[in-house]
Amino acid sequence: MPDIELTARAAAPLLEIIRNVKPNQLDARTPCAEFDVRALVNHLLFWGPSLEGAGRKESVPPPAAAESDIDLTGGDWAADLEASVGRVVAAWSTPAAWEGATHMGGPMELPASLVGGMVVGELVVHGWDVAQATGQRPVWDDGLMDYVYEEVAKGAEQGRQMGVYGPEVTVPASAPTLDRVLGLTGRDPAWTR
Repeated sequence: MPDIELTARAAAPLLEIIRNVKPNQLDARTPCAEFDVRALVNHLLFWGPSLEGAGRKESVPPPAAAESDIDLTGGDWAADLEASVGRVVAAWSTPAAWEGATHMGGPMELPASLVGGMVVGELVVHGWDVAQATGQRPVWDDGLMDYVYEEVAKGAEQGRQMGVYGPEVTVPASAPTLDRVLGLTGRDPAWTR
């Protein structure tokens, strides 16, 4: 599977999820314990420019304002988020994005393939978070999920040490790949709202 397709394949279900979030669902809690839907949308909007910049080999620091300062009451937040995700997909849709090193919003260089894997995982896992909170059932293709599992497994322990992931949730080896990805990130695949 060519790397240039990964981000688009991860984003397609997320974009559908975004289009189906109703305004009264923004306060719904999500499986990502720190975030309700509104805070998760803020998180995706906040980090979008840095994820896009990483694909273009540009260091784009996150905005000076806190994630929680993004105001979703004015304008069309769904269109803003769709546009942001579209820019991230475009930035990661060239072979050069996946080669060499890049920055993730700061001065430290990281392998571009590692950052690309984090971007793809972010779109899938947070897409699932929003979907669960809003009663949606997205589907990502099996090949993509195998890739995401491998990428998340590589950094899961470090993610837990950094506080990005919660404690691993035990999931049977025979469970669907998405469920095993979720378990690695500290999410219970059986979570309900």
